[in-house]
Amino acid sequence: MRDRQAQILDILGRKKKITVLELSEVLSVSDVTIRKDLSTLEEKGLLKREHGFATLPESDDVNTRLLFNYETKKRIACKALETIRDGETLMIESGSCCALLAEEIVTNRRDVTIITNSVFITTFLKDKIGTRIILLGGEFQRESQVMIGPLVKKSADNFYVEKFFIGTDGFNERGAMSGDLMRAQAVRDMAENSKRTIILTESKKFSKLGIVPLLSYKEISDIYTDENISDDTTKNFADRNINVVKADVSAKEE
Repeated sequence: MRDRQAQILDILGRKKKITVLELSEVLSVSDVTIRKDLSTLEEKGLLKREHGFATLPESDDVNTRLLFNYETKKRIACKALETIRDGETLMIESGSCCALLAEEIVTNRRDVTIITNSVFITTFLKDKIGTRIILLGGEFQRESQVMIGPLVKKSADNFYVEKFFIGTDGFNERGAMSGDLMRAQAVRDMAENSKRTIILTESKKFSKLGIVPLLSYKEISDIYTDENISDDTTKNFADRNINVVKADVSAKEE
């Protein structure tokens, strides 16, 4: 069922609006089954339902961004999950791949503690049990649904973890980049309290530029991405002592 719901979100991310009948035909299941899936996804805030249709949410917040290339992001998150053990404590920053990783953790791992500045992740997982979530304090940034500001650093300084998972908006010659100054500062503050900082991102981000420095290359230990990353880009990261792990997305629906 989870694979089918991932396919629904991936299709919706491309088409923006689709009928129940179309989904039923594409996925070879009954319209009753599709309606149940859509109800589940609507409860998570991942889509909106109209009479006979499913549509994207209207805003450009993290809920909407989560749907674009959903299945690729899901596979990246599943690959990153392989590094996480039962009983581990880790940090996760907001972002599409990071939110999906958090969902995979609460579904497939036990007794994990997630420390995050993401209100979205906290509410996204509110009905899950078996995982402890610690929300760092700070000023609430509404659109991205994260906590920012000096209180994030003060809260994060109470912890030290082995792994910190983050997203990125792009790269340049200096390192990973962000599109938001305050979110970038929150990431840097949290990274000070982690042994390894790990980026989860789609390969298309390697050709994009952010506007605010996020982390230098020497501060990044690993990058989890999809198999469409070029050989030159992979070598460039390897030359900077950054481990690149590729998720197989070849079976992804077209």
